Amino acid sequence: MSKKLKITRSSGNIFADIGFDKDEAENLKLRAALMMRIEDCCQKSGVPQAAMADVLGLTAPRLNALLKGKIGLFSLDALVNIATRAGLSARLLVKKAA
Repeated sequence: MSKKLKITRSSGNIFADIGFDKDEAENLKLRAALMMRIEDCCQKSGVPQAAMADVLGLTAPRLNALLKGKIGLFSLDALVNIATRAGLSARLLVKKAA
């Protein structure tokens, strides 16, 4: 006998889907997006992690935490500053929720 699998459509925000309140889920979504872009930039640069930490104004352990996705250790404000130092331009689009 096979079990029936229940599929639930995503809201588009994984953090909301797993139970975070609306405000926190949106903040986490933005932070995660920034962290992924910064990580991608670091990996594509080919610069050693210690040197990249200097470029970004971070300690090596702090950059390591960012690269490991420790989202709770970084505010949105801090990530915008780090992204800017990485040569990225962060933009924010604000619109009425559907």
